[in-house]
Amino acid sequence: MRNVLYDRREKIIALLNRDGMVKANELVEQYGVSMETIRRDLEYLEKRGLVDRVYGGAILRKKRGVEPKIEKRQLEHYEEKKAIGQRAIDLVEDGEVIAIDLGTTTREFARALVGKKRRLTVITNSIPIALDLSVDENIRVIMVGGEVRKNELSVSGNIADENMRYFQTDKIFLGVGGLTEKFGITDYHVEETPFRRIGVSRTQKVIALADHSKFGVTAMNQVCSLEQIDALVTDRQADKNLIGRLKAKGMKVYLA
Repeated sequence: MRNVLYDRREKIIALLNRDGMVKANELVEQYGVSMETIRRDLEYLEKRGLVDRVYGGAILRKKRGVEPKIEKRQLEHYEEKKAIGQRAIDLVEDGEVIAIDLGTTTREFARALVGKKRRLTVITNSIPIALDLSVDENIRVIMVGGEVRKNELSVSGNIADENMRYFQTDKIFLGVGGLTEKFGITDYHVEETPFRRIGVSRTQKVIALADHSKFGVTAMNQVCSLEQIDALVTDRQADKNLIGRLKAKGMKVYLA
């Protein structure tokens, strides 16, 4: 009995390492045990600092100051990120001025914009996003200045922040390190957070792009509260209960 119990808990951790979250009802079905048994498993793992229990399941506990490497993030949930990017272009109107935050999901959104024959002005602090968009003659790209973060190829710091204060945008499309009801959108890097906050303060609409693995995660820097987010684009694996509560708060949620 003990071996079966330990084996199940090890498999739950393996699922969390792969997906970032587990749903209790799915674990019940997968392992053929009661809901109470699964709750005890998740409670055991939480007490040992491995997971955080959330409504309907659990998420892998992450260090708030440490962001996964970009090489890993580019591969994780790639199909979901691509679908989110494709869905998000429906929220862009011809002639708009938009800001696009750095990130792997926002980059998929930028790639999806190319070739759609929409006259746009795009402001970004991501070098890869600027390069992706620069091939489209209908998109005017404004790259802000600042110190280059080499592994991300993004710019940040006082120069970037000051540059961003020059612009008023119709919409900003934000990348997300974590999203919770309590702390809203959070991210990992102190240097980049002020840039995002300035972008949020100088736009008409804030649109967050986040796959399901970002739900329930809290990074160490708060970018904005839920009340400041006008719309969220996510994938169909996202927590339906949380989505329902976000809609109840007045947020528009689009599923890819």
